[in-house]
Amino acid sequence: MIMFDKLSDVEKRFDEINRRIYDPDVISDMEQYKELMIEIKNLTPVVEKFKEYKTAVQRHEEALSMLDDGGLDKEMRELVEMEFEESRQAIESCADELKTLLLPRDKNDDRNVIVEIRGGAGGEESSLFANSLFRMYTMYAEAKGYKMEVMNINQTELGGIKEVSFMVTGNGAYSRFKFESGVHRVQRVPETEAGGRIHTSTVTVAVLPEVDEVEVEINPADLQIDTFRSSGAGGQHINKTDSAIRITHLPTGMVVECQDERSQFKNKDKAMKVLRARLYEQEQEKQRSQVAAYRKSQVGTGDRSERIRTYNFPQGRVTDHRIGLTLYKIDSIMNGDIDELVDALITADRAEKLNAAGDAR
Repeated sequence: MIMFDKLSDVEKRFDEINRRIYDPDVISDMEQYKELMIEIKNLTPVVEKFKEYKTAVQRHEEALSMLDDGGLDKEMRELVEMEFEESRQAIESCADELKTLLLPRDKNDDRNVIVEIRGGAGGEESSLFANSLFRMYTMYAEAKGYKMEVMNINQTELGGIKEVSFMVTGNGAYSRFKFESGVHRVQRVPETEAGGRIHTSTVTVAVLPEVDEVEVEINPADLQIDTFRSSGAGGQHINKTDSAIRITHLPTGMVVECQDERSQFKNKDKAMKVLRARLYEQEQEKQRSQVAAYRKSQVGTGDRSERIRTYNFPQGRVTDHRIGLTLYKIDSIMNGDIDELVDALITADRAEKLNAAGDAR
């Protein structure tokens, strides 16, 4: 069976890495050592589950042999039949889990992530909800033990956010944020609405994996770099020097701004990180389009028909339209408790990949 041939290969690779990480030449090469440690970390769950599977198979075969041989008294036969059934169930359970563990991993899952939030349809209420989402993701990052750093923020006079970009640093950050890309719709009575009417607004979110300079080469000649004076509603973002940076990537027309730091150098460094992430995502999208895979980081234009999730405050519910999940816990979700949503999306994505793998076979 193809799956078990692959599992045997995984075991051999695991054993090989275990030998190599004690090789003095490997230990002295930090880059190679780091790569091998990441690989062994990813292989360990598969190897452990495969051992569990083989143990269950052995138990099952021993029970079957005892039942075939006969000569068991009633009490012993009942015990062996129980062992036979339990080991059979364990085999099925392990096999299902192994199918999931053998699915191709998203190579970006372990990366840090850059999140961009922009107000969409709805004017000032959209900006206020963008601020609510920014707060939600900030609290979620803190709860997961991630570090968060603002790259750029453009605030409104009423406490909203026109746009904000920030980096989340931590193991597996991209894997936990990647399904947040898309249009988020809010239905609530705005703070700016005196009549108490429910308004519908949208906010767009883009989630980009952080990439290294070597992964995305940018020709300096393709960049137009402008400096300007930082501005914004918040006093902490205003200074008297032209430290803000605007980078235009001439071949694509992409524009990135960063004005959160007082240092022009730091702002340029942050802006380049965002630009590299956007260019990387653009190339990934081209590749995904070629294999007819849908784009998980679709930002959209703010059009309500593109929504991935709705936050309905009068009814206290949050609905993710991609998987048809509705949770009546909007207050805790807006306070960063989004693990239930994230876990459900990850599960649905794995199920879709398993179905695709089954169709391919």
